[in-house]
This record gives sequence, C-alpha cells and structure tokens, in this order.
Amino acid sequence: MIRKSSCFCQGLLFLLFILNSCSQPLPWPESPLYVFGQGDPVMSQPADMESAMKEIVGHYAHYDVVAYEDTTTRTTMRTFIISYGFTDFYIEEGRLLQSDRFIHAEQKLSRKNARSVFSDKAVQAIKPRVSEVELYQKDGKWHLYRPESPSLLGIEGDPLKPLSKDPNDLNLTDPDNDGHPGVTVQISVGKFFKGEIYITRREIFSNYMTLNNDGTLSGYVVDRSEQFVVGASKKILKQPSNSFQHPDKGLSQVLLVKVDPEIDTPEELMRIRDELFPAEPEFYKKNN
Repeated sequence: MIRKSSCFCQGLLFLLFILNSCSQPLPWPESPLYVFGQGDPVMSQPADMESAMKEIVGHYAHYDVVAYEDTTTRTTMRTFIISYGFTDFYIEEGRLLQSDRFIHAEQKLSRKNARSVFSDKAVQAIKPRVSEVELYQKDGKWHLYRPESPSLLGIEGDPLKPLSKDPNDLNLTDPDNDGHPGVTVQISVGKFFKGEIYITRREIFSNYMTLNNDGTLSGYVVDRSEQFVVGASKKILKQPSNSFQHPDKGLSQVLLVKVDPEIDTPEELMRIRDELFPAEPEFYKKNN
C-alpha cells in the first residue's frame, strides 16, 4: 500500500511538472489568421436590402476559430477551438433568420504534450436557437450581425439566467450518453496521464460577418460563454476553469461557404473540408 501511494505521488508530481514546466506559453500565431474574400470578384454587391437578403439565403458549410486563454493554470493555457457545421439562412415574414448546427470540433492547446478532445456527440448536442440577423450596408458592402441567443449544454433550465454552479443540480443531463453528468472532455498529457472532466456550458456567441464578392460570408466571433466543471475522473482535474476569449478579433474568425443543400451530414462535410476551408491554426509547426 505504501509503495502504491508513493508511485501515485511521484506520478502526480511528474504531471504537475509537465503542466507547469514552461515559464511562458507558446505564442499566438500572427493575426489575422486568414484574409477572406480577397479573390477575384464573381458577383457585384446587391443594390438593396431585399436583394441582399435573397443573395444570402442558402445552405452554408460553417468553419470558425475562437481563441481562448485560461489563467487558472500556473502557466497561462492558450487554446484554439475550431468548429465545423452547417449554417442556413432563410426569409420568414420579411426577416432574415440564421440557423446553426455544429458537427465537429478540434481543440489546439499551447503545449505540445497536452491534448483535450470533445466528442462529436457532445458537439452535436449544442443547439443554438434560430436568430434573426441584422443586415446593413457600409462602405459599399453588406454586413450581418447575428446577436447572442444563449443555449444550454449538459443541463436544462433557463438559458437567459447564469449557468448553475451546483454539481448536484437536478437539471443536469447527459447529452453524449456516456453515463456522466454534463458532457465529457478527454484530457491527456503525453503518454503518462489520461483523464476526463465533465462540464456544463451556457453557449453565448455572436457573429459579425461581411458578404464577400465571391459569395462567401466571413468575419469574426464574439464568445461570452460560461462553463462549469461538474466533476472529473481524477481529483486533480476537478478544479475551476477561468477561460476567456482573446480580445484580438483576428484570432477568432468565421467563414461560411455556400454548398449544395444535399451536403448535410458530418461525413459529407469533413470529406470536402480541404476544398472549402483553410488549414487549421497551430501554435507550433508540425514535423513533416
């Protein structure tokens, strides 16, 4: 028993050494990550509001990147969350409405030896509400603003109220159906440590986009989401998370590309991912 306890303590100290070994996190890539809509013009900008709405209506493949920093760790952890999905615009009673559906997400951490994974089931459980889009013209371009429409993940209740911080809340759900409350995030550090945290979220985001001459929509994401750690598979992982969006808009970008309405499944989108979207951002260059 003493030997087992000693080995656990050594492993814990080694984990902490790995997590805190860097005095500084890896730097952010150059901003902006991408420059969209700069190709040869294919279409002229619509002349009026009605024409602009009709031009925007359609089924789009969705790609966005949001940059976060977490200051609860000894060394600041920087993260990119890259989300894939579909966005649909349609007109109803003279209003332009936006509907989003997410299918897959990648997380890029600013430490080479640390990795976190959010399952597709968890991503697909995110259900943003349909939102009316504000459309306006500026500097000869049409711009869209999708306002915040909070939604809950891993817990039921009123999405307009702050996220519950009660780990025993009776409204907790298990949307990824793995037997744990909330949704599960898998954490690993090299080959030496693996564990899970169980979280709830209140998704609060807005989009600022421009209609480009090539028919794409691009811009940036503002994310004020709330997150709570309900539990964890290991005690060391059961700790608060104070993650906030980096203020540089060039590190949190969104691109919508109109696609055939028949392309509507995760498999179909990820199969043509490289044809539609740029390479995912990295904190460091991968070895060839």
